[in-house]
Amino acid sequence: MRCDIPDGLRWVEQTEAGRAWLAELPGRLAHCVARWELTVGPPFAYAFASLALPATLPDGTRAVLKLQYPDDDSVHEATALAHWDGRGAIRLLGHDADRRALLVERCDPGTPLHSLAADAALDVAVGLLPGLAVPAGEPFTPLAEEAAGWAERMPGNWRRAGRPYERRLLDTALGLLAELAPSQGEQVLVNQDLHAGNILAAGREPWLVIDPKPLVGEREFAVVPLVRGAELGHSPSAVRHRLDRLSAELGLDRERVRGWAIGQTVAWSIGGDQVFPGNVEAARWLLDEM
Repeated sequence: MRCDIPDGLRWVEQTEAGRAWLAELPGRLAHCVARWELTVGPPFAYAFASLALPATLPDGTRAVLKLQYPDDDSVHEATALAHWDGRGAIRLLGHDADRRALLVERCDPGTPLHSLAADAALDVAVGLLPGLAVPAGEPFTPLAEEAAGWAERMPGNWRRAGRPYERRLLDTALGLLAELAPSQGEQVLVNQDLHAGNILAAGREPWLVIDPKPLVGEREFAVVPLVRGAELGHSPSAVRHRLDRLSAELGLDRERVRGWAIGQTVAWSIGGDQVFPGNVEAARWLLDEM
């Protein structure tokens, strides 16, 4: 079966593992199309961590077929969707764990949350997040374990990248992660990639979450991607406004939200050989409040 790779997914060609995955994609795609009797269209151009195609089931149900790049962050995506069971997130319609393939509900019209004005988008987030914070345990990775991995890798990443930001920012982030991880509140299902591009307009509910990267941790962590993300404005005032609104209206400890935001944003400011200046800036703006 023909398997066109969108430009956003070409980064996987840079590694041997990525090239091996690309070589296997046509066979995986053909298997899933046959297994679920799908009619599929061209891949979505925006996909970055999976090959995602619009699909139609034999009964006319509109879906999305996702063939995931086998990274650790998305290994429990299907489990999280099943755990939410359609409450605030897209429904899981099928799962092939061996092929890292998911068949999921399609959002129509699929407009991203950042198409709204910033405060209207925050209204939506405030309405969605409480329903997503459900009790959870295994097999999801604990936030404390994930944070320990960030802390272990951050100094080496920083040195290999040529020390792209000041040592003070690195040291503060490491200190905050060490302080926050063992002192968390109630453990619930949280999504470490819940930015405004991963919440889409839908028909079954007005807005649904897609592409979760689930962990188990305290509620204060769940809003971090929205605080950090540039989708709703990238400036010191915009970041602080999101921090203030989400903390206050969701009843969260603002200082813990800010601490997690600094810690994860610095951890996610370097990926491989790439530095993400927007994350560095957002972390600095949050740090300047200390």
